[in-house]
Amino acid sequence: MPSLHFLKRFRRAAVDALVPRSLFALRGQRTARRVALTFDDGPHELTRAYLDVLDQFGARATFFVVGIGCDERPGDLAEIVRRGHEVGGHGYSHRSFPDLGRRALLKELQRTASLLPPPRRRPLVRPPRGMITPASLLSCAAAGYTTVLWSVDPQDFKMASPDELTARLAPENLANGDIVLLHEGRPLTLEALPRILTQLRHAGVAAVTVGELLGGHR
Repeated sequence: MPSLHFLKRFRRAAVDALVPRSLFALRGQRTARRVALTFDDGPHELTRAYLDVLDQFGARATFFVVGIGCDERPGDLAEIVRRGHEVGGHGYSHRSFPDLGRRALLKELQRTASLLPPPRRRPLVRPPRGMITPASLLSCAAAGYTTVLWSVDPQDFKMASPDELTARLAPENLANGDIVLLHEGRPLTLEALPRILTQLRHAGVAAVTVGELLGGHR
């Protein structure tokens, strides 16, 4: 019998193949040597340290922020935007979208959106823990959102060494258009980030936002 992990990957891949990228995305366009680094669960006390590293390398990233954290740390959210990075919603309370009724889900989306700057294109949302159902995906799409998951999950929250994370995100392990899942509150991830960006630069791989990677999504 296939594992649950395999089935989840298969279902997501099937959705990715059937649903327009403007509504659901696991990865971006594969035409250029670019990847998107995404950081979940902020803003966090480490946010500005992450931004400093990204500035050092001239890299742009996408931050999927939790509404409660935005309420608690509005200055860090403003700094993410001021430094030219992209922000998307990650729910207000970080509750699983499939556990919410349609009205409660829309309230989560709207409450978080009210804290973020107006998007210049179709707004992005990442469901907490990447959990989706057809109903929750449809609700997000009907509300005007692009649901973004990821094609690469190095599981930085489980690692004990920044060396392991750096190795997992070596350029030879990444494909054009990959969306990489990372977490903002991890000191280990922050420690690995300069090395990750260094090896991407040496391989000619640009770190861009999800919006840039998706191209003309609106």
